[in-house]
Amino acid sequence: MAFQISDFTTRLTGDGARPNLFQVSIPNIPVALNAPGANPAASDPSTSLTFLAKSAQLPGSTLGTVPMYYFGREVKFAGNRTFADWTITIVNDENFLIRNAMEVWMNYINSNQGNIRGTGVQSNNFNTNQALGYTSDAHVYQYAKTGGQDLLAGAIKAYDFVGLFPVDLSPIDLDWGSNDTIEEFTVTFAYQYWTSTNTTATTS
Repeated sequence: MAFQISDFTTRLTGDGARPNLFQVSIPNIPVALNAPGANPAASDPSTSLTFLAKSAQLPGSTLGTVPMYYFGREVKFAGNRTFADWTITIVNDENFLIRNAMEVWMNYINSNQGNIRGTGVQSNNFNTNQALGYTSDAHVYQYAKTGGQDLLAGAIKAYDFVGLFPVDLSPIDLDWGSNDTIEEFTVTFAYQYWTSTNTTATTS
């Protein structure tokens, strides 16, 4: 078989998908209205997150196997699907809007001092369609290089996370010698499952 560059380039549609063309959306983050230094003009952490979430992943999933044995030979059958936790990295601004919102969210699920679950949050904007009142939905969009005029236009792949809630908020390292840097932190979320454009079956 002759080696032809054109055979390769014609199969790499659009010169390949680029990992820096993405956006994260979590529409229902609780607002920490009383957070110190909060800016009333920019008090929606969900809006800020779409700009300040600097890294994420298009999620994977794992199908388990059920081994059985027949005359000493292992025979494998398909098992249940599991979904690994999802982690995003967020750029921290000086009003700590997203950081405070994540702390409020986690404190609602289990309070730092009282070890109890809250009965509501300040913004009262959790997804009421979820069976668990402390969960939200989230979305990650992969874009084409041609871009788009709104969140969905130009998206060539989209994943929707259902029943999502934070389970780990990373520390922020402080250091007198850290010059010319901006603080970042990570948030790890658990969720029930994801659906995806083009690949998710329509059956329940």
